[in-house]
Amino acid sequence: MGISQLVLFTLGGFLIGSLPFAVWLGKLFLKKDVRHYGDHNPGATNVFRAGGRMVGVLAVILEIGKGALPATLAYHILGIRGWWLVLILLSPVMGHHLSPFLGFRGGKAVAATLGVWGAVTLGIIPASGGIVTFVLKFFLASDSWIVMVLCFANLVAGYFFGIWKEWELFAGFLLNWLILIWTHRKDLVSLPKIKKSSPTNTDL
Repeated sequence: MGISQLVLFTLGGFLIGSLPFAVWLGKLFLKKDVRHYGDHNPGATNVFRAGGRMVGVLAVILEIGKGALPATLAYHILGIRGWWLVLILLSPVMGHHLSPFLGFRGGKAVAATLGVWGAVTLGIIPASGGIVTFVLKFFLASDSWIVMVLCFANLVAGYFFGIWKEWELFAGFLLNWLILIWTHRKDLVSLPKIKKSSPTNTDL
């Protein structure tokens, strides 16, 4: 692919990632703005908090899918490598966080991140991280800290499965982690607290 095509691909990934499915579905089916619930972010978790379980499931699928689509096309189908691959993998994540449809005030990009790395690793990263998340939900009260531990667990899993042998994937994952640290920065100021109640949904 030429540079102009790669630029368009990256911009396309950003645009796809910026589609606020959770907000749109909330308004369409629940007649509610999901940003008025929970952490006030336009994420799929707040669709559940707004009272739409089935709509929430659909939102999760779409939010993950918008990260998976450009990653699948770039990595598996077109075989793009180098720094362009890194940019393309991060584009839907940044699109979700800086959605022009929401005045560049998007969400925390967890679901988009799961979509990207689930697609690239064929489910290895979400599967290994999912186990860790399930366990941590019983102990940690902060979803943001759970996301941080999840990233570390995925980093270790990626090493053991040989995923990071491709430097582009390693660089992309570390940069994606930095993005998540930024999007969760307000909640990471405080140290994690031990939960005494039952687990709830992790922010997406």
